[in-house]
Amino acid sequence: MTLVHLSGFPRIGAKRELKTLLEAYWHGECDEAGLARQARELRQRHWLLQRGAGVDRVAVGDFSLYDHVLDNLRLLGALPRRFGFEASALSAAQYFELGRGNATQQAMAMKKWFDTNYHYLVPEWEADMHFHADASPLLEQWREAQALGIPAKPVLIGPLTLLWLGRSLEAGFDRLALLPALTSAYVELLGQLTAAGADWIQIDEPALVLDLPPDWVAAAGESWRALCASPARLMLASYFGPIDAHAGWINALPLAGLHLDLVRAPHQAAAFAANWPAGRVLSAGIIDGRNVWRADLDAVLAQVHALQSTFGTAPWLAPSCSLLHCPYDLAQEIDLAQDIKTWLAFSVQKLNELKTIQRGLQLGAAAIENELAGSRYACETRRRSLRIHLPRVQAQVSALAADAPRRDSPYAQRAALQRERLALPLLPTTTIGSFPQTAAIRETRAAYRQGALGEAAYQEAMRREIASCIARQEAIGLDVLVHGEAERNDMVEYFAAALTGFAHTRLGWVQSYGSRCVKPPILFGDVERPAPITVEWARYAQSLTARPVKGMLTGPVTLLQWSFVRDDLPRAQVCRQIALALNAEILDLEAAGIAVIQVDEPALREGLPLRGDERPAYLDWAVAAFRLACRALADTTQVHTHMCYAEFSDILPAIAALDADVITIETSRSDMQLLEAFGNFSYPNEIGPGVYDIHSPRPPTAAAMRSLLDRARSVIPVERLWVNPDCGLKTRTWAEVEAALRTMVGVVRDVRREWRPA
Repeated sequence: MTLVHLSGFPRIGAKRELKTLLEAYWHGECDEAGLARQARELRQRHWLLQRGAGVDRVAVGDFSLYDHVLDNLRLLGALPRRFGFEASALSAAQYFELGRGNATQQAMAMKKWFDTNYHYLVPEWEADMHFHADASPLLEQWREAQALGIPAKPVLIGPLTLLWLGRSLEAGFDRLALLPALTSAYVELLGQLTAAGADWIQIDEPALVLDLPPDWVAAAGESWRALCASPARLMLASYFGPIDAHAGWINALPLAGLHLDLVRAPHQAAAFAANWPAGRVLSAGIIDGRNVWRADLDAVLAQVHALQSTFGTAPWLAPSCSLLHCPYDLAQEIDLAQDIKTWLAFSVQKLNELKTIQRGLQLGAAAIENELAGSRYACETRRRSLRIHLPRVQAQVSALAADAPRRDSPYAQRAALQRERLALPLLPTTTIGSFPQTAAIRETRAAYRQGALGEAAYQEAMRREIASCIARQEAIGLDVLVHGEAERNDMVEYFAAALTGFAHTRLGWVQSYGSRCVKPPILFGDVERPAPITVEWARYAQSLTARPVKGMLTGPVTLLQWSFVRDDLPRAQVCRQIALALNAEILDLEAAGIAVIQVDEPALREGLPLRGDERPAYLDWAVAAFRLACRALADTTQVHTHMCYAEFSDILPAIAALDADVITIETSRSDMQLLEAFGNFSYPNEIGPGVYDIHSPRPPTAAAMRSLLDRARSVIPVERLWVNPDCGLKTRTWAEVEAALRTMVGVVRDVRREWRPA
């Protein structure tokens, strides 16, 4: 019998209820009991919705108050020891301190979850760690589902993936040595879950899609043989790519089920079918859990029939991965153009697609003919839509030279000219771009958007904010200023709203980390810039000060990666369209007298394919898109870029190939360890390593900043160092920002006197 099941559902809620709850708790407006009660109500609402939509087994363990990786570490007694917290007695306050830091400890580092825009908290591994399995937090949720009469399936992150995604705290320590002990802790967890009555348990191993070293692959097989010795009915799940390279040892395991991502890697099913064990369930990930396009139900039904024929039994049906990465419900989008809305499916709609395919498999295609007809109509109208295709844009892209453009002169020559023009001191200080988005700013934007505030009044309000921001920065003593981005709701959505080819949602939020949510635009058609976007704001800001003010833009790769992208064109071609549109904006900024232009690319590393053989082609077109956006600039115009929360070491040649004059990077959570990769690579241009973590409420100290600067100087020549926070400051208060930046500027003034070259 075929079932519909999930690996996860959006935890934030239809209207970001989780965000509201967390921030109420952090601000002291809700106590721990209230936090627990409202979180329970939210996850139970999600389960009931799924059950009502026909999901046969909901996931338990996907709901997290902050991060599911952290939750799994708690179950295993594997919290970072430097905090001194006991996992079995962890309070809510301590739980959040792990992700946000406290008075004595830096928050756990964050990295991107594979190639998504979700940030996970990085496990910290030490040689003498001991694990203590305690399934109580997960069992509490499982019992809640049972009490509601909802069949549930506990979901865990697998030991291989958890270990791989962490970092060793001791030089020379191979964290793989911990796998046997970690596996034993998992076996204990499985025993506790099965003793409580959990029949099916899903263990996710997305690390299997990576190019793992041979010793890790061998260890994975040993670990899973130990897991399968438990009495639990285990489903091994992997997603984000193919795992057919491991079909031999996986098929030899006594697994009850195997989940495959058949959206990204439909071909991999054949490798497993050859020696498929009798009685094993195939979980077919046949609905895209990463994008918002409506499925071609005829094609999906044919795919499922083929799987049934090949494997000899009806598969379970599922999204390719957790729906964490998709918005909640398309029905809420009352402002979205109806034709575009017809092409889309958010998480709730994806449940309906799964149920439709289940009915078609059980009752035949005639039973779902209306749904099939609707799917055909959506596919055909999207293919023919005049909204999508702009021949002039396609012609411009086709006319581009095959080689990526370069600046007219090499960095060393440009740098001399830029120093002469900008006259900056040693260790120039700046920020990443945004300043606090106060309630007053958000209310002004909302009033303007709703028509309650006229154009002239809105423009004047934004100018007042810009003037205030410039004055505050001058008073603090920063060297290169920004206008503060008061007019921007989001670094991607703001630009997408000014370009053709993008659609925008009201409530299409997805979680980025903790309470932070983003609302990716929907990139459905050809892209161009109808009119200047940022030029007048930048021109006005520069008119208020003699110090350089940065023009601020989001780069082409990040605009691509942080949108839901059309699937009818190669991503490289879409990215070139975006780059051409941005180039027009950048050249207009230069013509307006802006001497420093920052083109942020925090998603460059995120877009890197998970398999090594696919990476060179991606890096070629991603680098080319950045250089295309910056083409034809004068040598005296200084180009900055910014990157954060990623492992840079494996793409440093590509970062250097961007040829930005200055790169600012997040480094404080890793205590400048990320910067060492740039030093080992002998990165040739200027670098601004972040000297404090803007995501933590912990006030940065002068001593901590000085320590980070000392480490930076040991890696990068002082004449090529900039000083800045880790990231933008929009989520912080002005009191926090001004105090931190004054401390930063004070530290820099001290070290300038000590470090000035003779």
